[in-house]
Amino acid sequence: MNTKGIITNKLSEAFSPESLDVSDESHLHEGHAGHRPGGETHFRVYIVSAAFEGKSRIERHRMINSALEAELKGGVHALAIKAQAPGESG
Repeated sequence: MNTKGIITNKLSEAFSPESLDVSDESHLHEGHAGHRPGGETHFRVYIVSAAFEGKSRIERHRMINSALEAELKGGVHALAIKAQAPGESG
């Protein structure tokens, strides 16, 4: 399974999201720090989950970073996160 699939599966299992989109944006970072041939280094996550209700933005990011600890210690160089609770907009 590729890194995008692993991230999607781990976030789905950890947060039972109403909505989840994981995008590999590695191609946008060619020539930048952390990029490597073949990509799978830079990702963007949009997730909506009840698990984030009452949590600050920092708490939400920490929850996601914890769920993806192995990937962030491995080949993932950057992870952009937009995490919301149901009913939040923006």
